[in-house]
Amino acid sequence: MPKIVFEGQEYVINNNETILECLLRHGVSVDHSCRAGVCHSCMMQATEGTPTALSQAGLKDALIAQNYFLICTCKPEGDITLQKPGRELTSVASSVISLERLTPDILRLRLARPAQYSYFPGQFLNLHGPNGVVRSYSLASLAEGEDFLELHIRHIPNGKLSGWVHTQLQPGDKVEISPATGDCFYTPGQPEQNLLLVGTGTGLAPLYGILREALRQDHRGQIQLYHGSSTVDGLYLQEELQAIAKAHDNVHYHPCISRGTPPAGVTSGRANERALTENSKLSGWRIYLCGREDMVKDMQKKTFLAGASMKDIYADPFIKSED
Repeated sequence: MPKIVFEGQEYVINNNETILECLLRHGVSVDHSCRAGVCHSCMMQATEGTPTALSQAGLKDALIAQNYFLICTCKPEGDITLQKPGRELTSVASSVISLERLTPDILRLRLARPAQYSYFPGQFLNLHGPNGVVRSYSLASLAEGEDFLELHIRHIPNGKLSGWVHTQLQPGDKVEISPATGDCFYTPGQPEQNLLLVGTGTGLAPLYGILREALRQDHRGQIQLYHGSSTVDGLYLQEELQAIAKAHDNVHYHPCISRGTPPAGVTSGRANERALTENSKLSGWRIYLCGREDMVKDMQKKTFLAGASMKDIYADPFIKSED
């Protein structure tokens, strides 16, 4: 069996077990969140041994060259010694500017943007909470013209980090965040291309950033935004989005609820289903899918079958963290 050496201790890994699973099984506290190679919060550096190719998927070439890898997807083929990455790769200091309640269980959190902090609207960052808890949240703010970082955070029942944000975090508090990452963001170059944006719950956060960035860059193709919730209480930013649609002839905003009687301006049905029914031919379109993991995966398949190219389908599935 391969051996793991971490902080001077040696651990034997079981068959078909990842390094993260092995360390947690032995009671070792390490940063982690999604367990799926998405959030990058569990990144480590191999000082001896070779990480697997899968564990380095999605990392920048400069990181791969330094033997950085993700322990949640690494099932080592031989002995490996690891260490935590330098602080500059995982943590940047920020502070809370404001907290605004958008719905009974969703807060708009605005953080001070650190100097030289670069990102694309729609990417995500890791927010570090107390006791080493780390969670990923998408950026709804604009990198140009806004000097804050905006996150939309739903209060998850028994959620360690979301509970802390909703009940304890205050303006002026200091927090730690990671550099931004992810490939679900607007890219210029095809201003006439039609865009389909579909999100559920706080999946609206990256779409809100992507929509406004597309307009900032004078995107002229049709932009269809579908935001879904089970009930009307889960919809938010309706006035802002209606104002954007009113000001731009190419923007069409469709709030949807799957339960209950919809009020004026809201459509009955699931957002993803209505998006496909009302836009059945997607050849040449660019697609952005954000929210529940099952919805995103289903829509990736169905938008491809409706004609969208795989290279034009961008996805940000919200993978439930295990506390």
